[in-house]
Amino acid sequence: MRALVYHGPGQSSWDTAADPVIEDATDAIVRVDATTVCGTDLSILRGDLPGVKPGTVLGHEAVGEVLEVGHGVHHLRPGNQVIVSAVSACGRCRECRDTVLGQCRAGGGWLLGNEIHGTQAELVRVPFADHSAHRRPHNVPLDEAVLLCELLPTAYEVGVRNGHVSPGDTVVVVGAGPVGLASVFVARLYSPRRVVLVDLSAARLETAARLGVDAAELPGTMIADLSEGPGADVVIEASGEPDGFVLSTRAVRTGGHIATVGVHGRPATLHLESLWRKNVTISTGQVDTSSTPWLLGLVQYGDLPVSGLVTDTFPLDRTEDAYEAFAHGTTTGALKILLRR
Repeated sequence: MRALVYHGPGQSSWDTAADPVIEDATDAIVRVDATTVCGTDLSILRGDLPGVKPGTVLGHEAVGEVLEVGHGVHHLRPGNQVIVSAVSACGRCRECRDTVLGQCRAGGGWLLGNEIHGTQAELVRVPFADHSAHRRPHNVPLDEAVLLCELLPTAYEVGVRNGHVSPGDTVVVVGAGPVGLASVFVARLYSPRRVVLVDLSAARLETAARLGVDAAELPGTMIADLSEGPGADVVIEASGEPDGFVLSTRAVRTGGHIATVGVHGRPATLHLESLWRKNVTISTGQVDTSSTPWLLGLVQYGDLPVSGLVTDTFPLDRTEDAYEAFAHGTTTGALKILLRR
C-alpha cells in the first residue's frame, strides 16, 4: 500500500509500506476512504512528540470500509462503512468501563499514528475494532463523518464538558482553528448567553464569521474588558500556545473554569500569583471518544451542523500538500482538510 511515513522531525514521505494484517483477534482491516490532518500530526512533525518512532505511518482519523475482521470481532463484518476513532479501547478494563477510554490499561489509548501505523494510508489496522470503530449511517457524508473520529469528541469532552458550559454562561474560546470552532458549535448546545471566539489570525476570524460565529475578534479589547469586568464563566483554550494559556487565565472570572484543549509542545507559564485567590478550576485531558455515538446522532439528524469545518479537499496521494495547506491555515483560513481515496 501507499502511506505517509514519518522519518523524524521535519521529515516525511508518501511512500510504499507493508499492507496491514490481522495481528490480534479483535483487529479489523479498514480501507481508508477519507482521512484528515490534525494539529497533533503537525506536532509530531515538529518533534514535539519524540515518542513517535521514525518509520511510523501518521494519522489517527479515518472513515472507510471494513475489509477483514479477526475472529474476536462480533459487531462488524466486511463491507461495513465505519468511523474509526482516534482512541483504541478494549472496552473491558476499569478505565474503559468508566468511559475513560483514552487511558485504557489493556493496550489501548492513542495508538494510531503514535504507537502503531496510522490512517494516512490506503489501509489501516484497527485494534479493538468492536469498541474503536462505529458504523457510519448512509446519510452522514464523509466530510462530516471524519469530524467524529476526534475533532468533535475533543471539542465536547475536553472543552465543553470539562469546562462545565451551562445555560446563560459567557464562554470564550481562544484559538479559531478547527477544534476552537468545533468547541463554539458544541457549546451552543448548552444555551450559553454569549460565545466569543478570539484569535490573532484575521483569515481564520473571517472564516469563523462566514460560518456564522456570533462574535469572532482579536483578543485585545475584549480580553481587557473581561479581565477588568466580571470575566468569562468558561474559557476553552484551543490554541495550544503558551500566550493563549496566559490569555485564558486573564479572561476567566472568579470561580470560573479553564478547559485546556490545545496540544502544548512548549512550557506555558501559570501565574499563580494572580490566580490563587480566584477559585479557578483548570482542566486538561486527552480525548476519550466515548461521546462519539451521541455526537453522531446529533450530526446525523442535523442538530449539530458542522459541514463548514472542512474547507479543503485533496486526493489521498497528496497528503504532503495537505500538510502544507493545514500548516498555513492561520494565513489562508484553512480549517479541516479532507483527504479522499
